[in-house]
Amino acid sequence: MNSSDILKRLTEAGRLDRFYIDGQWTLPSGRGRAPVTDPSTEQVVAEIAMGDSQDVAQAVGAARRAFADWSALEPQARGALLDRLHGLILERAEVFAQMISLEMGSSITAARNAQVPVAAEHIRVARDLAGSYAFVTQRDGTAIVREAIGVCGLITPWNWPLYQITAKVGPALAAGCTVVLKPSELSPFSALLFAEAVHDAGIPAGVFNLVSGEGPEVGAALASHPEVDMVSITGSTRAGVLVAQAAAPTVKRVAQELGGKSPNVILPDADLARAVPAGVASGMRNVGQSCSAPTRMIVPRARLAEVERIAAEAVSAIVVGDPRSEQTTHGPLANRAQFRKVQEMIEIGLQEGARLVCGGLGRPQGLESGFYARPTIFSDVHSRMRIAQEEIFGPVLVIVPYDTVEEAVAIANDTIYGLGAHVQGQDLAAARAVARRIRSGQVHINNPAWSPIAPFGGYKQSGNGREYGVEGLQEYLETKAILGYGAAEAV
Repeated sequence: MNSSDILKRLTEAGRLDRFYIDGQWTLPSGRGRAPVTDPSTEQVVAEIAMGDSQDVAQAVGAARRAFADWSALEPQARGALLDRLHGLILERAEVFAQMISLEMGSSITAARNAQVPVAAEHIRVARDLAGSYAFVTQRDGTAIVREAIGVCGLITPWNWPLYQITAKVGPALAAGCTVVLKPSELSPFSALLFAEAVHDAGIPAGVFNLVSGEGPEVGAALASHPEVDMVSITGSTRAGVLVAQAAAPTVKRVAQELGGKSPNVILPDADLARAVPAGVASGMRNVGQSCSAPTRMIVPRARLAEVERIAAEAVSAIVVGDPRSEQTTHGPLANRAQFRKVQEMIEIGLQEGARLVCGGLGRPQGLESGFYARPTIFSDVHSRMRIAQEEIFGPVLVIVPYDTVEEAVAIANDTIYGLGAHVQGQDLAAARAVARRIRSGQVHINNPAWSPIAPFGGYKQSGNGREYGVEGLQEYLETKAILGYGAAEAV
Protein backbone atom coordinates (compact mmCIF):
# COMPACT_ATOMS: atom_id res chain seq x y z
CA MET A 1 0.00 0.00 0.00
CA ASN A 2 1.47 3.36 -1.02
CA SER A 3 0.89 6.78 0.53
CA SER A 4 -1.92 7.66 -1.89
CA ASP A 5 -3.87 4.55 -0.94
CA ILE A 6 -3.36 5.19 2.77
CA LEU A 7 -4.41 8.83 2.44
CA LYS A 8 -7.51 7.76 0.52
CA ARG A 9 -8.43 5.35 3.32
CA LEU A 10 -7.96 8.03 5.99
CA THR A 11 -10.08 10.43 3.96
CA GLU A 12 -12.89 7.94 3.36
CA ALA A 13 -12.91 6.99 7.05
CA GLY A 14 -13.36 10.65 7.98
CA ARG A 15 -10.13 10.80 9.96
CA LEU A 16 -9.01 14.10 8.40
CA ASP A 17 -12.27 15.76 9.46
CA ARG A 18 -12.29 14.57 13.08
CA PHE A 19 -10.40 14.48 16.35
CA TYR A 20 -9.96 11.46 18.59
CA ILE A 21 -11.69 12.31 21.87
CA ASP A 22 -12.99 9.98 24.59
CA GLY A 23 -12.44 6.89 22.47
CA GLN A 24 -14.34 8.20 19.44
CA TRP A 25 -13.65 10.06 16.22
CA THR A 26 -15.43 13.34 16.95
CA LEU A 27 -16.38 16.22 14.68
CA PRO A 28 -14.76 19.55 15.64
CA SER A 29 -16.71 22.38 17.21
CA GLY A 30 -15.83 24.79 14.39
CA ARG A 31 -15.13 24.71 10.68
CA GLY A 32 -11.43 25.52 10.62
CA ARG A 33 -9.34 23.71 8.01
CA ALA A 34 -5.66 23.67 7.12
CA PRO A 35 -3.92 22.40 4.00
CA VAL A 36 -1.29 19.67 4.15
CA THR A 37 1.43 20.00 1.53
CA ASP A 38 3.66 17.32 0.02
CA PRO A 39 7.08 19.00 0.38
CA SER A 40 8.51 17.11 -2.58
CA THR A 41 5.98 18.61 -5.01
CA GLU A 42 4.74 21.72 -3.15
CA GLN A 43 1.22 20.48 -3.90
CA VAL A 44 -1.61 20.36 -1.35
CA VAL A 45 -2.58 16.71 -0.85
CA ALA A 46 -5.29 17.09 1.80
CA GLU A 47 -6.96 19.33 4.34
CA ILE A 48 -7.38 18.57 8.01
CA ALA A 49 -9.76 19.85 10.67
CA MET A 50 -8.38 22.50 13.01
CA GLY A 51 -9.48 22.68 16.60
CA ASP A 52 -10.15 25.49 19.05
CA SER A 53 -10.50 25.99 22.80
CA GLN A 54 -13.88 24.22 22.84
CA ASP A 55 -12.34 21.09 21.36
CA VAL A 56 -9.52 21.29 23.90
CA ALA A 57 -12.03 21.61 26.73
CA GLN A 58 -13.90 18.54 25.49
CA ALA A 59 -10.69 16.51 25.26
CA VAL A 60 -9.44 17.66 28.66
CA GLY A 61 -12.78 16.76 30.20
CA ALA A 62 -12.51 13.25 28.76
CA ALA A 63 -8.96 12.90 30.04
CA ARG A 64 -9.99 14.11 33.51
CA ARG A 65 -12.84 11.60 33.73
CA ALA A 66 -10.56 8.75 32.66
CA PHE A 67 -7.73 9.66 35.01
CA ALA A 68 -8.99 8.06 38.24
CA ASP A 69 -9.42 4.58 36.77
CA TRP A 70 -6.32 4.68 34.56
CA SER A 71 -4.00 5.88 37.31
CA ALA A 72 -5.40 3.24 39.69
CA LEU A 73 -4.78 0.44 37.20
CA GLU A 74 -1.87 -1.79 38.11
CA PRO A 75 1.27 -0.63 36.27
CA GLN A 76 1.68 -4.11 34.78
CA ALA A 77 -1.79 -3.82 33.26
CA ARG A 78 -0.86 -0.46 31.71
CA GLY A 79 2.30 -2.14 30.43
CA ALA A 80 0.27 -4.90 28.78
CA LEU A 81 -1.74 -2.33 26.83
CA LEU A 82 1.46 -0.54 25.82
CA ASP A 83 2.76 -3.89 24.64
CA ARG A 84 -0.24 -4.19 22.31
CA LEU A 85 0.40 -0.66 21.05
CA HIS A 86 4.07 -1.46 20.44
CA GLY A 87 3.10 -4.53 18.43
CA LEU A 88 0.65 -2.57 16.31
CA ILE A 89 3.25 0.09 15.46
CA LEU A 90 5.66 -2.61 14.30
CA GLU A 91 2.90 -4.39 12.41
CA ARG A 92 1.95 -1.14 10.63
CA ALA A 93 5.52 0.12 10.23
CA GLU A 94 5.34 0.43 6.45
CA VAL A 95 2.08 2.40 6.64
CA PHE A 96 3.65 4.82 9.12
CA ALA A 97 6.80 5.12 6.98
CA GLN A 98 4.84 5.90 3.82
CA MET A 99 2.87 8.66 5.51
CA ILE A 100 5.89 10.21 7.26
CA SER A 101 7.60 10.37 3.88
CA LEU A 102 4.55 12.07 2.38
CA GLU A 103 3.84 14.54 5.19
CA MET A 104 7.33 15.84 5.95
CA GLY A 105 9.54 14.65 3.12
CA SER A 106 11.66 12.05 4.90
CA SER A 107 13.30 9.68 2.46
CA ILE A 108 11.45 6.39 2.54
CA THR A 109 14.62 4.59 3.64
CA ALA A 110 15.10 7.00 6.56
CA ALA A 111 11.44 6.67 7.49
CA ARG A 112 11.70 2.88 7.49
CA ASN A 113 15.09 2.63 9.17
CA ALA A 114 14.94 5.51 11.64
CA GLN A 115 11.69 7.44 12.00
CA VAL A 116 9.44 4.44 12.72
CA PRO A 117 11.78 2.03 14.55
CA VAL A 118 12.98 4.61 17.08
CA ALA A 119 9.38 5.68 17.67
CA ALA A 120 8.44 2.10 18.47
CA GLU A 121 11.36 1.89 20.88
CA HIS A 122 9.89 4.63 23.08
CA ILE A 123 6.72 2.57 23.52
CA ARG A 124 8.78 -0.57 24.24
CA VAL A 125 10.80 1.22 26.92
CA ALA A 126 7.62 2.66 28.47
CA ARG A 127 6.10 -0.82 28.50
CA ASP A 128 9.14 -2.24 30.27
CA LEU A 129 9.26 0.58 32.81
CA ALA A 130 5.59 0.15 33.65
CA GLY A 131 6.44 -3.35 34.83
CA SER A 132 9.76 -2.66 36.54
CA TYR A 133 9.73 0.84 38.02
CA ALA A 134 9.38 1.06 41.80
CA PHE A 135 6.43 3.40 42.22
CA VAL A 136 6.57 2.91 46.03
CA THR A 137 9.78 2.70 48.05
CA GLN A 138 10.52 3.06 51.77
CA ARG A 139 13.07 5.17 53.56
CA ASP A 140 13.34 4.84 57.36
CA GLY A 141 9.66 4.06 57.74
CA THR A 142 8.53 6.73 55.29
CA ALA A 143 6.91 5.63 52.04
CA ILE A 144 8.06 7.52 48.98
CA VAL A 145 5.17 7.22 46.57
CA ARG A 146 5.52 8.32 42.98
CA GLU A 147 2.15 8.73 41.36
CA ALA A 148 0.78 10.10 38.11
CA ILE A 149 0.73 13.88 37.93
CA GLY A 150 -2.67 13.93 36.18
CA VAL A 151 -3.88 15.19 32.81
CA CYS A 152 -1.01 16.07 30.47
CA GLY A 153 -1.08 18.32 27.41
CA LEU A 154 1.48 17.12 24.87
CA ILE A 155 2.62 19.38 22.03
CA THR A 156 4.78 17.79 19.33
CA PRO A 157 6.59 19.12 16.21
CA TRP A 158 6.73 18.25 12.55
CA ASN A 159 10.34 17.06 12.12
CA TRP A 160 10.09 13.63 13.81
CA PRO A 161 6.30 13.38 13.82
CA LEU A 162 5.80 9.86 15.23
CA TYR A 163 8.98 9.65 17.30
CA GLN A 164 8.18 12.82 19.23
CA ILE A 165 4.65 11.57 19.93
CA THR A 166 5.77 8.23 21.34
CA ALA A 167 8.55 9.87 23.39
CA LYS A 168 5.83 11.70 25.33
CA VAL A 169 2.75 9.47 25.15
CA GLY A 170 4.61 6.28 26.08
CA PRO A 171 6.00 7.38 29.47
CA ALA A 172 2.92 9.47 30.27
CA LEU A 173 0.63 6.45 29.91
CA ALA A 174 3.08 4.17 31.72
CA ALA A 175 3.10 6.61 34.64
CA GLY A 176 -0.69 6.52 34.85
CA CYS A 177 -1.39 9.91 33.29
CA THR A 178 -4.05 10.65 30.72
CA VAL A 179 -3.18 12.86 27.78
CA VAL A 180 -4.37 15.33 25.18
CA LEU A 181 -2.03 15.41 22.19
CA LYS A 182 -1.64 18.36 19.85
CA PRO A 183 0.50 17.17 16.93
CA SER A 184 1.88 19.53 14.34
CA GLU A 185 -0.71 20.52 11.77
CA LEU A 186 2.10 20.45 9.17
CA SER A 187 2.67 16.69 9.49
CA PRO A 188 -0.58 15.28 10.90
CA PHE A 189 -1.05 11.93 9.16
CA SER A 190 1.20 9.81 11.37
CA ALA A 191 -0.59 11.20 14.44
CA LEU A 192 -3.94 10.06 13.06
CA LEU A 193 -2.49 6.62 12.37
CA PHE A 194 -1.13 6.55 15.92
CA ALA A 195 -4.58 7.36 17.32
CA GLU A 196 -5.98 4.44 15.34
CA ALA A 197 -3.32 2.17 16.85
CA VAL A 198 -4.15 3.42 20.36
CA HIS A 199 -7.81 2.63 19.77
CA ASP A 200 -7.09 -0.81 18.34
CA ALA A 201 -4.76 -1.61 21.23
CA GLY A 202 -7.72 -1.33 23.57
CA ILE A 203 -6.48 1.61 25.61
CA PRO A 204 -9.57 2.86 27.49
CA ALA A 205 -11.61 5.81 26.26
CA GLY A 206 -10.38 9.18 27.45
CA VAL A 207 -6.86 8.01 28.30
CA PHE A 208 -5.51 9.28 24.98
CA ASN A 209 -7.08 12.19 23.09
CA LEU A 210 -5.97 14.05 19.96
CA VAL A 211 -6.90 17.57 18.87
CA SER A 212 -5.23 19.09 15.82
CA GLY A 213 -4.66 22.81 15.52
CA GLU A 214 -2.23 25.69 15.61
CA GLY A 215 -0.08 26.57 18.58
CA PRO A 216 -1.62 29.99 19.33
CA GLU A 217 -5.07 28.38 19.46
CA VAL A 218 -4.92 24.75 20.59
CA GLY A 219 -1.47 24.83 22.16
CA ALA A 220 -2.26 27.93 24.20
CA ALA A 221 -5.61 26.49 25.29
CA LEU A 222 -3.89 23.34 26.52
CA ALA A 223 -1.17 25.24 28.33
CA SER A 224 -3.60 27.55 30.12
CA HIS A 225 -6.37 25.06 30.91
CA PRO A 226 -6.81 24.76 34.70
CA GLU A 227 -7.60 21.03 34.46
CA VAL A 228 -4.31 20.26 32.69
CA ASP A 229 -1.73 19.36 35.32
CA MET A 230 1.33 19.32 33.08
CA VAL A 231 2.28 20.41 29.59
CA SER A 232 5.21 18.98 27.63
CA ILE A 233 6.35 20.68 24.45
CA THR A 234 8.96 19.91 21.84
CA GLY A 235 9.51 22.85 19.54
CA SER A 236 11.34 26.12 19.11
CA THR A 237 12.59 28.12 22.06
CA ARG A 238 10.12 30.87 21.12
CA ALA A 239 7.21 28.42 21.29
CA GLY A 240 8.48 27.03 24.59
CA VAL A 241 8.53 30.49 26.13
CA LEU A 242 4.94 31.14 25.02
CA VAL A 243 3.75 27.83 26.46
CA ALA A 244 5.50 28.53 29.78
CA GLN A 245 3.91 31.96 29.96
CA ALA A 246 0.45 30.55 29.26
CA ALA A 247 0.95 27.83 31.87
CA ALA A 248 2.29 30.09 34.62
CA PRO A 249 -1.05 31.35 36.07
CA THR A 250 -2.14 27.76 36.85
CA VAL A 251 1.29 26.79 38.23
CA LYS A 252 1.41 23.56 36.24
CA ARG A 253 4.55 21.65 35.46
CA VAL A 254 6.12 22.54 32.13
CA ALA A 255 8.64 20.29 30.38
CA GLN A 256 10.38 21.77 27.35
CA GLU A 257 12.61 20.22 24.71
CA LEU A 258 13.54 23.21 22.58
CA GLY A 259 16.18 24.48 20.18
CA GLY A 260 19.82 23.58 19.79
CA LYS A 261 23.07 24.50 18.10
CA SER A 262 25.05 21.46 19.06
CA PRO A 263 28.86 21.35 18.89
CA ASN A 264 30.97 18.52 17.53
CA VAL A 265 34.47 18.84 18.99
CA ILE A 266 37.06 17.03 16.89
CA LEU A 267 40.04 16.59 19.18
CA PRO A 268 43.62 16.85 17.84
CA ASP A 269 44.17 13.08 17.95
CA ALA A 270 40.90 12.17 16.18
CA ASP A 271 40.94 9.82 13.21
CA LEU A 272 39.57 12.31 10.70
CA ALA A 273 38.73 9.63 8.14
CA ARG A 274 36.17 8.27 10.61
CA ALA A 275 35.25 11.31 12.69
CA VAL A 276 34.49 13.81 9.93
CA PRO A 277 32.14 11.71 7.75
CA ALA A 278 30.31 10.61 10.89
CA GLY A 279 30.02 14.25 11.94
CA VAL A 280 28.64 15.26 8.55
CA ALA A 281 26.10 12.43 8.66
CA SER A 282 24.98 13.38 12.17
CA GLY A 283 24.73 17.07 11.34
CA MET A 284 22.66 16.45 8.23
CA ARG A 285 20.48 13.57 9.40
CA ASN A 286 16.81 14.18 8.69
CA VAL A 287 18.00 16.92 6.30
CA GLY A 288 19.39 18.80 9.30
CA GLN A 289 15.93 19.05 10.86
CA SER A 290 16.90 17.71 14.27
CA CYS A 291 17.19 19.97 17.30
CA SER A 292 20.21 18.06 18.61
CA ALA A 293 22.03 17.78 15.26
CA PRO A 294 25.75 18.66 15.71
CA THR A 295 25.87 21.48 13.17
CA ARG A 296 29.01 23.19 14.56
CA MET A 297 32.11 21.13 13.76
CA ILE A 298 34.91 22.50 15.93
CA VAL A 299 38.26 21.37 14.54
CA PRO A 300 42.02 21.89 15.07
CA ARG A 301 43.17 24.80 12.94
CA ALA A 302 46.25 22.86 11.81
CA ARG A 303 44.00 20.19 10.28
CA LEU A 304 41.38 22.53 8.79
CA ALA A 305 42.19 21.84 5.13
CA GLU A 306 42.05 18.09 5.67
CA VAL A 307 38.73 18.37 7.50
CA GLU A 308 37.26 20.45 4.69
CA ARG A 309 38.35 17.93 2.05
CA ILE A 310 36.90 14.94 3.89
CA ALA A 311 33.69 16.81 4.74
CA ALA A 312 33.15 17.81 1.11
CA GLU A 313 33.68 14.20 0.03
CA ALA A 314 31.11 13.06 2.58
CA VAL A 315 28.57 15.57 1.26
CA SER A 316 29.17 14.41 -2.30
CA ALA A 317 27.81 10.99 -1.32
CA ILE A 318 24.47 12.49 -0.23
CA VAL A 319 21.68 11.87 -2.74
CA VAL A 320 19.00 14.56 -2.58
CA GLY A 321 15.82 13.77 -4.45
CA ASP A 322 12.38 12.19 -4.52
CA PRO A 323 11.79 10.85 -1.01
CA ARG A 324 9.92 7.87 -2.41
CA SER A 325 13.00 6.61 -4.28
CA GLU A 326 15.07 4.07 -2.39
CA GLN A 327 18.22 5.63 -3.90
CA THR A 328 17.49 8.94 -2.14
CA THR A 329 19.28 9.56 1.15
CA HIS A 330 17.87 13.04 1.80
CA GLY A 331 14.49 14.34 0.72
CA PRO A 332 13.20 17.91 0.79
CA LEU A 333 12.86 20.19 3.77
CA ALA A 334 9.51 19.68 5.46
CA ASN A 335 7.73 22.90 4.52
CA ARG A 336 7.96 26.19 2.68
CA ALA A 337 8.74 28.28 5.76
CA GLN A 338 11.71 26.09 6.60
CA PHE A 339 12.99 26.18 3.02
CA ARG A 340 12.90 29.98 3.05
CA LYS A 341 14.66 30.13 6.41
CA VAL A 342 17.47 27.86 5.24
CA GLN A 343 17.98 29.91 2.10
CA GLU A 344 18.04 33.10 4.19
CA MET A 345 20.65 31.69 6.56
CA ILE A 346 22.88 30.51 3.70
CA GLU A 347 22.72 34.03 2.27
CA ILE A 348 23.62 35.43 5.69
CA GLY A 349 26.61 33.09 5.89
CA LEU A 350 27.88 34.37 2.56
CA GLN A 351 27.38 37.97 3.64
CA GLU A 352 29.19 37.35 6.92
CA GLY A 353 32.30 36.24 5.03
CA ALA A 354 32.24 32.55 5.85
CA ARG A 355 34.01 30.48 3.19
CA LEU A 356 31.71 28.20 1.22
CA VAL A 357 33.17 24.70 0.99
CA CYS A 358 30.24 23.14 -0.88
CA GLY A 359 26.55 23.67 -1.52
CA GLY A 360 25.07 27.15 -1.38
CA LEU A 361 21.87 28.85 -2.38
CA GLY A 362 19.05 27.30 -4.37
CA ARG A 363 17.94 23.78 -5.10
CA PRO A 364 20.24 20.96 -6.17
CA GLN A 365 20.72 20.64 -9.91
CA GLY A 366 17.83 18.95 -11.66
CA LEU A 367 15.26 19.72 -8.97
CA GLU A 368 13.16 22.64 -10.14
CA SER A 369 10.37 22.36 -7.56
CA GLY A 370 9.92 20.99 -4.08
CA PHE A 371 11.51 22.27 -0.89
CA TYR A 372 14.92 20.81 -1.68
CA ALA A 373 18.07 22.45 -0.31
CA ARG A 374 21.70 21.93 -1.24
CA PRO A 375 23.76 20.29 1.53
CA THR A 376 26.03 23.16 2.51
CA ILE A 377 29.28 23.52 4.45
CA PHE A 378 30.84 26.80 5.56
CA SER A 379 34.37 27.05 6.94
CA ASP A 380 36.48 29.74 8.63
CA VAL A 381 33.44 30.42 10.79
CA HIS A 382 33.77 32.16 14.16
CA SER A 383 31.34 32.27 17.06
CA ARG A 384 30.11 35.80 16.46
CA MET A 385 28.62 34.86 13.09
CA ARG A 386 24.88 34.29 13.03
CA ILE A 387 25.35 30.96 11.25
CA ALA A 388 27.36 29.81 14.30
CA GLN A 389 24.75 30.98 16.81
CA GLU A 390 21.29 30.54 15.30
CA GLU A 391 19.51 27.26 14.77
CA ILE A 392 19.19 26.87 10.99
CA PHE A 393 17.33 23.54 11.00
CA GLY A 394 18.52 22.47 7.58
CA PRO A 395 21.47 20.72 5.89
CA VAL A 396 23.97 23.46 6.79
CA LEU A 397 27.17 22.63 8.68
CA VAL A 398 29.67 25.22 9.92
CA ILE A 399 33.34 24.44 10.58
CA VAL A 400 34.93 26.48 13.37
CA PRO A 401 38.73 26.20 13.83
CA TYR A 402 40.49 26.29 17.21
CA ASP A 403 44.10 26.46 18.42
CA THR A 404 43.86 24.80 21.84
CA VAL A 405 41.50 22.30 23.47
CA GLU A 406 40.68 24.96 26.05
CA GLU A 407 39.52 27.22 23.22
CA ALA A 408 37.52 24.36 21.68
CA VAL A 409 35.58 23.87 24.92
CA ALA A 410 34.93 27.61 25.15
CA ILE A 411 33.60 27.64 21.57
CA ALA A 412 31.40 24.62 22.27
CA ASN A 413 29.83 26.40 25.24
CA ASP A 414 29.53 29.77 23.48
CA THR A 415 25.83 29.39 22.71
CA ILE A 416 22.47 30.08 24.32
CA TYR A 417 21.64 26.40 23.78
CA GLY A 418 22.71 23.20 25.49
CA LEU A 419 20.84 20.22 24.07
CA GLY A 420 23.36 17.86 22.51
CA ALA A 421 27.07 17.65 21.81
CA HIS A 422 29.65 15.33 20.26
CA VAL A 423 33.30 14.77 21.13
CA GLN A 424 35.59 12.71 18.91
CA GLY A 425 39.10 11.54 19.71
CA GLN A 426 41.19 8.41 20.16
CA ASP A 427 42.28 9.15 23.73
CA LEU A 428 39.12 8.17 25.59
CA ALA A 429 40.21 9.78 28.87
CA ALA A 430 40.78 13.10 27.09
CA ALA A 431 37.42 12.82 25.28
CA ARG A 432 35.65 12.10 28.57
CA ALA A 433 37.30 15.14 30.18
CA VAL A 434 36.05 17.40 27.39
CA ALA A 435 32.58 15.82 27.50
CA ARG A 436 32.32 16.63 31.21
CA ARG A 437 33.04 20.31 30.51
CA ILE A 438 30.43 20.82 27.79
CA ARG A 439 27.19 22.31 29.09
CA SER A 440 24.57 20.18 27.38
CA GLY A 441 22.06 17.50 28.29
CA GLN A 442 23.66 14.81 26.14
CA VAL A 443 27.21 14.29 24.93
CA HIS A 444 28.13 11.58 22.41
CA ILE A 445 31.71 10.30 22.47
CA ASN A 446 32.88 8.81 19.16
CA ASN A 447 29.42 8.41 17.64
CA PRO A 448 27.79 5.73 19.81
CA ALA A 449 24.48 4.14 18.86
CA TRP A 450 21.31 5.99 19.78
CA SER A 451 19.85 4.85 23.09
CA PRO A 452 16.17 5.09 24.07
CA ILE A 453 17.09 4.94 27.77
CA ALA A 454 19.69 7.74 27.78
CA PRO A 455 17.96 10.83 29.23
CA PHE A 456 17.53 13.59 26.68
CA GLY A 457 16.94 17.27 27.34
CA GLY A 458 18.58 20.64 27.53
CA TYR A 459 20.58 23.11 29.51
CA LYS A 460 20.04 26.86 29.12
CA GLN A 461 17.55 27.87 26.41
CA SER A 462 17.28 24.31 25.13
CA GLY A 463 14.64 23.72 27.77
CA ASN A 464 14.14 21.86 31.01
CA GLY A 465 13.10 18.38 32.06
CA ARG A 466 14.18 15.12 30.48
CA GLU A 467 12.74 12.57 28.08
CA TYR A 468 13.63 8.89 27.45
CA GLY A 469 14.17 6.12 29.93
CA VAL A 470 13.61 6.31 33.68
CA GLU A 471 14.09 10.08 33.75
CA GLY A 472 11.47 10.49 31.04
CA LEU A 473 8.98 8.48 33.07
CA GLN A 474 9.68 10.48 36.21
CA GLU A 475 8.73 13.74 34.47
CA TYR A 476 5.11 12.51 34.60
CA LEU A 477 5.18 11.59 38.29
CA GLU A 478 4.57 13.53 41.49
CA THR A 479 6.42 12.53 44.68
CA LYS A 480 4.43 11.96 47.86
CA ALA A 481 5.94 11.17 51.25
CA ILE A 482 3.79 9.16 53.69
CA LEU A 483 5.39 9.36 57.10
CA GLY A 484 4.70 6.57 59.56
CA TYR A 485 3.95 4.22 56.68
CA GLY A 486 6.30 1.58 57.97
CA ALA A 487 5.68 2.05 61.69
CA ALA A 488 5.26 -1.20 63.62
CA GLU A 489 2.46 0.14 65.79
CA ALA A 490 -0.22 2.77 65.40
CA VAL A 491 -0.14 5.49 68.05
